[in-house]
Formats: sequence, structure tokens, C-alpha cells
Amino acid sequence: MASSSSNSPPLSTSMSQLMKPEQPRNWAELPPELISSILLRLNSIQILEKAQKVCRSWRRVCKDPSMWRKIDMDNDGDLGSMGYDPEIMCRHAVDRSQGGLLEIDLWYFGTDELLNYIADRSSNLKSLRLIMCYPIADEGFVEAVRKLPLLEYLEVTYGAMSGEALKVAGQSCPNLKKLRLNSETNHQFNDEELNDKKALGIAESMPELRHLQLVGNTLTNRGLTAILDGCPHLEHLDLRKCFNVRLEGDLEKRCSERIRELRRPDESTADHPYGFNIEDLLGPNNYYWDDLSAGYPYGANVYDLSDCSDYYSDEFY
Repeated sequence: MASSSSNSPPLSTSMSQLMKPEQPRNWAELPPELISSILLRLNSIQILEKAQKVCRSWRRVCKDPSMWRKIDMDNDGDLGSMGYDPEIMCRHAVDRSQGGLLEIDLWYFGTDELLNYIADRSSNLKSLRLIMCYPIADEGFVEAVRKLPLLEYLEVTYGAMSGEALKVAGQSCPNLKKLRLNSETNHQFNDEELNDKKALGIAESMPELRHLQLVGNTLTNRGLTAILDGCPHLEHLDLRKCFNVRLEGDLEKRCSERIRELRRPDESTADHPYGFNIEDLLGPNNYYWDDLSAGYPYGANVYDLSDCSDYYSDEFY
């Protein structure tokens, strides 16, 4: 016991070691797999604009094709104030994937040319989300989806795809299982026939559909009946703000018995996936989309990453 005690460091030395301030972490020395895990929590704009400029080791990880299996081009929608061209940035991100891209989300911007650039280089794409990408028209959309036979999830939120374009999408993408087709609920221009054509396009070409979201659509019972007939595997159906649908009688019974998760036209949209309550902004008597778009709540949350001592400042392209 005496020998063990004599070998112990003095109490004052132990206390000084405990009180010694911890050395700041050198982010450049993190293992690549940990860096990758951190960066995959950011969207693609944050990676290209911020993260890859932290240090050389982070930049090396950011250039790895495995980082670009999913591209999320989320932004705040104010394209005029951006210090970059989102289309150039998106093309660069697609190039970095080296053909391995599986999922892509475009927000607020996009052209027929960009969509086809993506499709030409991403034949394995399984998820395509177009959110308020108004410049993308039927012609470019149709040309692109014909090159994406493995697509399983398609979203067109606040876009202008026709029934014929949706029909081509279904015919070209036989594995399509999830479709989101959210509209603006503009009852001043309530074209029931037009939206029933969209419903017929879905019904005639998407037999494997499991999930269908139609928030704000103006389809009628005729369109809904066609969807139920043509999509026998449908399990999740979101009809919120579809004010022309009347769930009653045989149609009500059919939906209740067949659909595992049914969101009815009059249900709240407080849990809408884009983080705003459509119920407070849109309704049967609200005709003005500008009132909504003026305060649209999307926003890029770009993390403020500290620079390392070996900061590498090349542009993303």
C-alpha cells in the first residue's frame, strides 16, 4: 500500500490537470465517415456554399459521389438576392453524383432544360420533387420522365402539369407508388373538367400507386371514382381542400373500406408537410394566391460553420 501511495502523483498536479482548459476541436481532423454523417444533415446549397469551404478535408468529402445520392435544392425563394445561380449549382451537384443520383428536390426554380439535364445523367432516379417550379412545362416534363423508368415518388406542388403529362409519367414509370399533386385551391378559376382529366390521367396509368396527395385539387366525384377504379393498391389518400368532392353514400363507403389512411376535404391542413396552415390561408372564398405567396414560409437554414486554419476558398463550380 505504501509503495502504491508513493507512486501516486501529487494532489496539486492532478488538480492542475483537471482544471486545464480543453483544447478546441480541430474539425479538419475528424474521420471522413463522421464528416460525411454531419454534412448529410445539410441541404445541397448549404454544402456547396458553406460546408465544402470549411477546410480541405471537408472539401474532399464533399466531392465524393456518395454525398450526392440525394440533392435538395431548398432555398428561400428570393432568387434575385442570391449570390449564386441555382441552376448552375444544381447542374454541378448532379455532375458530382456521377450517375448515382437517387433523389432530387427542386424548390422555386427550374426549367425544361435543367430537368432534362438531370434525367439524362440520372437514369436510376427514384424520387423527383418539383415544388413551385412554375417555368417547367408539360413538354419538358414529359421528355424528362420518359428517361426515368425507376421513378417511385413524384411530387408536383403548385405546378401546372396536365392530365396527359401525368398519364405519360405513369406509363413511363411503372414503379410509381407515391404521387403528390398539390394545387393552389383557386376557386375563381375552378375548372372541374380540367382537374378530372388529371384524375383520369392518374387512374389510367398508375396502377401501382399506394400514396396519393391531392391537397387543393378541384377534381369531382367522377375523378375520384376513376382513381379508385384504376389504382387498386391505394392505401393513403389525402383529399384536404378538395371542395368539389362529396364523400357520401357508396363513394364514402368505398373510401372508408379501401383506404387505410383517408384525409377528408374538410380536415385541417395544420400538419401539411411544408410547415404552414393552408386552412388559415385558403378556402372556398379565398381567390388570391398572391396573399399566400407574399408571406410564403419556406426558408433555407444555412448553418454558420466556422472556418478552419486551412480554409480552401474555391468556388463550387
